[in-house]
Amino acid sequence: MEKNSQDPSSQERQEGSEGIPAPEGPANLIDTDYVIGQDNTKASPMGFNVDLHGKVFGISSLVVVFFVIITMALQEQVAPLFNATFGFLTSNMAWFFLLAANIFVLLSITLIFTPLGKVRLGGQDATPDFSYAGWFAMLFAAGMGIGLMYFGVSEPMDHFQAALGGVASENGARTDWAPLGGAEGDEAGAVALGMAATIFHWGLHPWGIYAVVALALALFSFNKGLPLTMRSIFYPILGERVWGWPGHLIDILAVFATLFGLATSLGLGAEQATNGLNDLFGIPNTNTTMVLLIMGITVIAMGSILLGVDKGVQRLSQLNMGLAFLLLAFVIIVGPTLMIATGFFQNLLGYLTNLPALSNPFGREDANFSQGWTAFYWAWWISWSPFVGMFIARVSRGRTVREFLIAVLLVPSLVSVLWMTSFGSAGIDQLLTGTFDGEADALFVMLAGLPLTEITSFIAIVLVIVFFITSSDSGSLVIDSITAGGKVDAPKPQRIFWAIIEGAIAIALLLGGGLAALQAAVISTGLPFTLVLLVACYAIVKGLMSEPRG
Repeated sequence: MEKNSQDPSSQERQEGSEGIPAPEGPANLIDTDYVIGQDNTKASPMGFNVDLHGKVFGISSLVVVFFVIITMALQEQVAPLFNATFGFLTSNMAWFFLLAANIFVLLSITLIFTPLGKVRLGGQDATPDFSYAGWFAMLFAAGMGIGLMYFGVSEPMDHFQAALGGVASENGARTDWAPLGGAEGDEAGAVALGMAATIFHWGLHPWGIYAVVALALALFSFNKGLPLTMRSIFYPILGERVWGWPGHLIDILAVFATLFGLATSLGLGAEQATNGLNDLFGIPNTNTTMVLLIMGITVIAMGSILLGVDKGVQRLSQLNMGLAFLLLAFVIIVGPTLMIATGFFQNLLGYLTNLPALSNPFGREDANFSQGWTAFYWAWWISWSPFVGMFIARVSRGRTVREFLIAVLLVPSLVSVLWMTSFGSAGIDQLLTGTFDGEADALFVMLAGLPLTEITSFIAIVLVIVFFITSSDSGSLVIDSITAGGKVDAPKPQRIFWAIIEGAIAIALLLGGGLAALQAAVISTGLPFTLVLLVACYAIVKGLMSEPRG
């Protein structure tokens, strides 16, 4: 049952919500007696104020701390387990991840062209909280960040080389990693296919996943007056039961998915930053260095947390964007400029041409590519979706659904195409001309083949670290909101706790199995959460249909 936001009792209840503004203008609040934070436990242990949802926080924190302790204590024993888990889930469930991601993209695109796109998040008279520049910066820094730095050079080169090598079989099964049918011996064809496969992983599909979660959270919080937690999305399905154990389990799943998705990114970022520090300053490329780096960056992230969203996350995000586009412009200007300029449109066309085949979930012959690359990516994006979605929701109040979806789907996707085209083309060009020299991190090897290597490599290291900080900061903000019963202004010591936990998980996974452990953690938490998001698609449509449209 819903009420107009101008009803006095509804308005009074909404204004009492912790940190969530009331809708401005017409909007249909859900009529529930639940008050944000009513099930929370408030205390001041050792002088620190806490305001926690006891069941969600208690179960989440205990399970995660237990996981960290076991993984650290039994490093040799857990590594084979992580490998087996990753292999089993990707080989058996890849079709499910691919199918689900297609559904999220199709729903997002469909909503843009329907009258439901006129609904304004926060009420029909709501105005945006951030400028376009600030909004785009936070969208991009939270959503891709470390991934673009880590895979920007290496992934296009990997797909190019695999495609150029063509198809290889053993006992009737393909053993190569080429996307689709490859392009054996055809350099131009291998470049086109390699770039299309890369853009596929960084284009519409990841942003479609983020858009679904962000839209659902913004709608049910800013328009319906519910807490800013994943459980609120399921009110149209579960009703008042969403405040009980069904809702607790949804939020706990969201915490696990977010923590392990973040830990994967932080682990990759630490590995890349360590490689860069080794290339530039000769610092040993060891686990000890990575652990110390994660610890140091976690401390910096804690400082950013204390500054808050406006002063902390937004400023760091804008710094990130500035540095990222400075590095991007440098690569375009001094790299293979013509190849990049023509490649942008060719790669975009190649991506759209190959999109149906690349996104096909059934009957795939390129099992290594679709399972080892695509299924991992989709699980990674889905694991990130509570974190990125909630963060995008928080900074997108005042936008119409149509404006929101166009911005979240298209703008970052086009930037990803430009980024991958520029960095990937520079790496592939060096590979083809024989100037790509080295087996270390592909980004720093590529930069070594361009002028001003020391300066650009230093900027790249700073970028990785700042992306690391913004991800940790934003992630702890979101997890804290979930474990505080939907409050968005809970005491800062709780966010600091989760920042420390994120770093601890990243360290545990790196020491307990490296990249395989990171991948296994993402797949394992992404699988059940995919089911949650599929159900959320129905709730979005139902929720939007009840909203007034300007």
